[in-house]
Amino acid sequence: MKVTIAHESRETELAHAKADGEALWLERDDVERATGWQWKPEGLCRDDICMPLPRTAGRPMTEGNRLDVAAFWRHAGWPVVHDDASGLWVLGEGASRRADALGSLAAPDFELPDLEGRLHRLRDYRGRRVFLASWASW
Repeated sequence: MKVTIAHESRETELAHAKADGEALWLERDDVERATGWQWKPEGLCRDDICMPLPRTAGRPMTEGNRLDVAAFWRHAGWPVVHDDASGLWVLGEGASRRADALGSLAAPDFELPDLEGRLHRLRDYRGRRVFLASWASW
């Protein structure tokens, strides 16, 4: 079954990912493509932050060229949810990162289509006043 990973503002479909219960095994190249984190000898790195991959007494987090991304996410204290029937995995972000973003009072970047289907990104309107109206049928 194909696996889809939702993380930040992207969805990545991976043909070689393997879901095994609570584990999500990704090939080395797919880790960065799906999460933005690079798998380096010192651990997983993003920007100027590197987090070492812990050695655990239980099930290993790595097997050859594959990484259990769900185990790493949980070890970092970040939320992971998945739906076995659809193959969808959602990798959340840590509360401290979210709190930092909210502390700046700057809205996170996102993109939405207008009525004609053209995509608009919030970052394209930085420095200008924006009125966003939303509605839900429920």
